[in-house]
Amino acid sequence: MSVKTLIGLEIHVEMATDTKMFCGCKNVFGAAPNTNVCEICLGHPGTLPLLNEQALKYAVKAGLAFNCEINKNTKMDRKKYFYPDLVKGFQISQDDKPLCTEGYIEINTGDYKKKIRIQRIHIEEDTGKSIHTDSGHTLMDYDRSGVPLMEIVTHPDIETGEEAQLFLSTLRETLKYIGVSDVKMEEGSLRCDVNINLVDDEAGKKTGIAEIKNMNSFKAVAKAIEFEQKRQAELLSQDIVEKKQTRRWNYLNGETQLMRLKEVGADYRYSAEADLPPVVIDDEYIASIGDTLPELPQQKVKRFVNEYSISEYDADILSRSMTISKFFEEVSKIVGDPKAVSNWIISDVLRLLNENEMEASDMSLSAENLATIIRYVIDKKINTNTGKKLLREVFNEGGDVEKIIEDRGLIQISDSSALESIVDEVLKANEQSIIDYRAGKDRALGYLVGQCMKASRGKGNPQMFNQLLLEKLKG
Repeated sequence: MSVKTLIGLEIHVEMATDTKMFCGCKNVFGAAPNTNVCEICLGHPGTLPLLNEQALKYAVKAGLAFNCEINKNTKMDRKKYFYPDLVKGFQISQDDKPLCTEGYIEINTGDYKKKIRIQRIHIEEDTGKSIHTDSGHTLMDYDRSGVPLMEIVTHPDIETGEEAQLFLSTLRETLKYIGVSDVKMEEGSLRCDVNINLVDDEAGKKTGIAEIKNMNSFKAVAKAIEFEQKRQAELLSQDIVEKKQTRRWNYLNGETQLMRLKEVGADYRYSAEADLPPVVIDDEYIASIGDTLPELPQQKVKRFVNEYSISEYDADILSRSMTISKFFEEVSKIVGDPKAVSNWIISDVLRLLNENEMEASDMSLSAENLATIIRYVIDKKINTNTGKKLLREVFNEGGDVEKIIEDRGLIQISDSSALESIVDEVLKANEQSIIDYRAGKDRALGYLVGQCMKASRGKGNPQMFNQLLLEKLKG
C-alpha cells in the first residue's frame, strides 16, 4: 500500500502594532480584563472602523519575507458567524482577495531540502477570549477583540511532524527577524491548527480530513501529527471512512480526541466590508517596505557558508534563530575559529537550551564565557570533557569562567614528566589490562586512559596519556 500524508497548516499571528486593527485601543498582553476596549472593538452600533496602516505594512513585510505575490488591489470582508467572543456577529477579514498569495518557505532536514508552499496570507481582527470557570460559567475578556492578525495558510505540502516543526520554527524566527510579531505561543500571539489526512492513490482511498487544535508548542504539533498518522493509517487499512472532524490534542495522554464532526461546510456568508474602502497599493509602496527587511535566514545561511566556511547544514541550524546567529558571530569574532564555535553551539548550547526548554533569548550565557571555554580547549589548557562540564555549570548557574578555572586549578597538565609518572603508577596497578591489550583487546587502552584521567583528577592531557601509554605498552 502506497500511502501519502497530506498536511496543511493554518497559522494565526498577532501583529506587534501599538494599537488594534480598527481602533485606537492599546494592543498589549496581560492587561486587566476588558480595560483596553472601546465602542469600535466592542461593536457598538453606529461606530466606524479605520484600518491600521502599520498592520498592513507588517503583513506586506511578512509576505515579502515569505516570497509571496502582493495583491495591489485588495479589500476587507465581513465573515459572518455567531459566537460569544465575536461581539459584532461578524469578523472583519479577507475572503477572495487576500493581501499575499503563493509564497514559500524552504526547510532543510539535513537529508533533504523542501519548499513548503504558502497559499495565502490575509489580515483580519482577532476575537475576544472565553474563560470557562469550574462552576460552569463563561466569562468574556474583550481586550483581545480587534487585535491585528495575519492568517498564514499553507498548501498540503507537509508530510511529517518533523517537516511541520521545521516549517513553524523557520516561520516563527523569520517573523521575529522582521519585527512584526513576538510570536509567543504561550501568550497566544502565534496559534496553529493542523489539517491532516492520508491518501492511497493506488487503491483510490483516503481518510477524512482531521483538523487538530489546542497545541501549545511546536513539539506538540509534531507529536499530534505522528499520533494522527498512526490512527488514520489504521482506519485506512480497515477501510473505515470518517467524516471531516475537529480534534483536540490532549498533551497529558499524548492523543488527539474528537471535539466535533464537520458534516457540512461552514457558510460564513462573506460580503465586502462596506465601512472600509478597497485597499490599493503600488509598486513603490511595496518596494519601500521591502527596503526595511533585514538579512533573512536563507540569506544568512549563504553568507555563513561563504564567510565562515562552515557546512550549509550547520549554517541553516545557526540561522534559524536570530539570537543564536548573533551569538555565533559574537563568539566567532572572539575565538577566531568559526568551525569550532559552530560545533560547540550546535552540539552543546542548543542541547542545553532543549534540556531546559528555554528560548535562546532567555539564556544568560555570555559570548565571552563560551569563547573563553572554547579558547582554553583549543589551546589545550583544559581538556574537552572539562570544558563541557564547565559550560553546563556556567549555563545553569552563571559565573566567570576564568575565575572558576583559576580557583579550582583546572588547567590541564601537559608536562610530559608529570604525566609519565602517573602513567607508570596506573600501569603498575593494572597488570591485567596490559595483558589484555597485548592480547589484542583494544578496549584495555581506553580503560587505562580513563584511569590516568582519574588519577590526574581530570586535569591530564588525554592525548598525551594515550601516546605515553602506547609507547610503554609496545615497549
